[in-house]
Amino acid sequence: MVDSKSSRSQRYAAIDVGSNAVRLLIKELDWSAGKVAQEDVVAYYRVPLRLGAKVFNSGQLSAAAMDDLGQVMKAFKLLMDVQGVVRFRACATSALRTAENRDRVIQQVAEASGVEIELIPGEEEADLILSNFANNRWSEGSNLLCIDVGGGSTELSVLKHGACIASKSFKLGTVRMLNDAMDADEWKRIKKFIDKQVERKDLTVVGTGGNINRYHKVASLKKSKPLTLETLEKWVERIKDVPVHERSQTFGFKHNRSDVIVPAGVIYRSIMSLAGAQEIYVPKVGLSDGIILQLAEADR
Repeated sequence: MVDSKSSRSQRYAAIDVGSNAVRLLIKELDWSAGKVAQEDVVAYYRVPLRLGAKVFNSGQLSAAAMDDLGQVMKAFKLLMDVQGVVRFRACATSALRTAENRDRVIQQVAEASGVEIELIPGEEEADLILSNFANNRWSEGSNLLCIDVGGGSTELSVLKHGACIASKSFKLGTVRMLNDAMDADEWKRIKKFIDKQVERKDLTVVGTGGNINRYHKVASLKKSKPLTLETLEKWVERIKDVPVHERSQTFGFKHNRSDVIVPAGVIYRSIMSLAGAQEIYVPKVGLSDGIILQLAEADR
């Protein structure tokens, strides 16, 4: 982590070491009266290392995968230096949490790049995502369910009047599904959580993650408009009918998203159905945005 003296305008960065891809987000935040008045994306980089595919079946990250991750972190560090980032945090989620050799991975990457990766539990991952909804229109809702689907895990959080009353991480993700590395009972655990924690009356559902963003985009919806369950189901089936190798050309997906987009849609629509929700809002924020907000708050 890097520190610098506080000023009115500062640049922060977040590195998300996920199961499907590794991402770097750099934002510039302007301050006014001790609060963030404006935040602008300076740069965003995504490298599809697909670490989860290497971990969920074998239990370990290979030497080659460790080298690749170290090189990506080295490049990200140089990019942050060039962009004048004053503080950053690198967080790893489900894939690296699962890896039996995670301590060796973290050590080797730090030696190669100077970037120390932090393993964060699913509960902290959910909290960081939820921080995006504080002090905005989502915090005004009396009954909110947040669904975040990643490559290795799905985080569900329930908010009442802006306060989180329940949050849980489940070992259910797109890369796990593709690699047939899921516990068959995980859906039962999700249903149990929803039945116990979610009040279905006047429920608002919010979805985060790159895949739900793409569904919202292909449906040609304005940012403020929700994606209905019916529309989501239609697009899941439409995309499923197109061979994986043709989806990039047909729908404009990046090649490394073409295979995970369908299992992601299945997870979102299944959770919505379990919660009795007919629509999902897509604010297009995620873990990296939450990390940057946390860093900025520490500098207040």
